[in-house]
Amino acid sequence: MRGLVDFGIVNFQTNEGLFDPASGTGEQRSKKIMKYPVHIRTEVRSAVAIAVAMVVVLMLLESACSRGEATNVKAAPSTNSTADATVDLSPSQLNSIKIEPVGSYAFPVEKEAVGNIDYDEDLSVQVFPTYQGTIIKTFAELGAEVHKDQPLYTIKSPDLIQAESNLIGAAATYELTTKELARARDLYTTSVGVPQRELEQAISDQQTAEGALKAARDAVLVFGKTDAEIDQMIASRKIDPALVVRSPITGKVTYKVAQPGFLVQPGNPPAPYSVADVNLKWMLANVPESDSGFFHVGQPVAVRTLAYDGRVFKGKVSKIYETVDPNTHRVTIRSEISDPKNDLRPGMLANFVIRVDAPVEATAIPANGVVREPDGTMGAWVTTDRHTFTEKIIKVGLRNDGRVQILDGLQRGELVVSDGAVFLSNMLQAPPSD
Repeated sequence: MRGLVDFGIVNFQTNEGLFDPASGTGEQRSKKIMKYPVHIRTEVRSAVAIAVAMVVVLMLLESACSRGEATNVKAAPSTNSTADATVDLSPSQLNSIKIEPVGSYAFPVEKEAVGNIDYDEDLSVQVFPTYQGTIIKTFAELGAEVHKDQPLYTIKSPDLIQAESNLIGAAATYELTTKELARARDLYTTSVGVPQRELEQAISDQQTAEGALKAARDAVLVFGKTDAEIDQMIASRKIDPALVVRSPITGKVTYKVAQPGFLVQPGNPPAPYSVADVNLKWMLANVPESDSGFFHVGQPVAVRTLAYDGRVFKGKVSKIYETVDPNTHRVTIRSEISDPKNDLRPGMLANFVIRVDAPVEATAIPANGVVREPDGTMGAWVTTDRHTFTEKIIKVGLRNDGRVQILDGLQRGELVVSDGAVFLSNMLQAPPSD
């Protein structure tokens, strides 16, 4: 029995005096109190402890209810999803969000890819000389703007020297035969006279020399010499060994290795100079072969680069290559990009966007109104009274220009948080205490 009870001390006092329960008599003992143990059950003590705990809980609840204004977060039962959760905002907290009706947006159907900028090879020329020779002098530096037929460099060519020597000799022969013909004609018409055969021979020699001179002039013209320069060589009887190599197009010098004394040959790389029309660039991008059917020559292209954030360069698809890379299973697409200010540089990384279909009109909300929950679902916050907000699970689709396509979960016209959805989700996860 002692294991089920505790001992306490209890005093009993009667009207006549102190009563001693142990003696069983009513004997009065002056100035003396008899103490003795009393058995108290454990069940009684447990009941008292429970009562005290309930009083403490009621006091805490009363204290909480007496606090000032606070955000009211109503979480859904554990059996429901977070989409049923609601949050009540105070007037001051409403300043942190923006609300607007769910609307529509025309989403362009686009494909994206990453590529590199390069010069237009159709407008980029490697400037070789037409004959072998040694560079004498250069006239244009790397990056210089040049015009068509502007001299780039000169070479000393043995072929040119031989052609000019033949020209001077042909000119001398023509001059001599012309004099002989004039003398024969004078003699033929005078009393002295010359045989007819001699006159005809003089005519033939002069015509042969004239033909040889014309051929020699044409041979020198091939080297780029002008008629004025040829006449000067004939008159001075001096050759000009410098062969001028000119730019075939108007553009910019994009490559230069030419130095005095450098031996150059036609078609033997490296070319002394390269000139390109920089107003038009190529963008070469590799797209998955599964997407190759979406692309066609002539489609408009919008190109963005890391160097010019926010700036868009316009162009169009100019060629879709026939082969597929067997390692990456990608197809190369070439686009021509207009670059009148020559801002793009070869080798730059660029992202290009091509519209492959007509725009799609769809329900949409701003991207800042969409929040990704920890479980991976996408949500949006809606309201009817601009005070209480309920989270809805949504399905999203296309994204463009700060708008997100809503495939399911929202209806057009519903009031939705357009900016600050993350703020509400954070309040739901950890609601403020005051």
